[in-house]
Amino acid sequence: MKKKVLLVDDENDILLIIGRRMEGWGYDVIKASGGQEAIDMMTKNRPDVVVLDYIMPAMDGLATLKGIRAIDAKIPVIMFTAFPDDRSIKGSEKLGVSAYIPKLSILSSTESSLETALHMAVGMLKA
Repeated sequence: MKKKVLLVDDENDILLIIGRRMEGWGYDVIKASGGQEAIDMMTKNRPDVVVLDYIMPAMDGLATLKGIRAIDAKIPVIMFTAFPDDRSIKGSEKLGVSAYIPKLSILSSTESSLETALHMAVGMLKA
């Protein structure tokens, strides 16, 4: 059975391109374009892993992560951002982020880093 990944990003291009890549890697991808939508999907769809953008309007990744943790304290979460900084990394680490992937470019090593992080997060589910 395919593992479900909740992909959360306010950029539709990222949802489309990265979503297709993850589907190609064998995952069932559920997409949310914002924090509240992601939290709503947590209870409706029960994903196995979350890939979460850090910088989003209205509800940022950290606030979204807090909402996700209120629903499921153990779900693997991969934080994905175009602007990594020490403050955001430290804030998300306190909430148990499995991996932190800089969103450098669709054509960069981001894809292989994300694929590796997803496989590791899914592997944690088996333990």
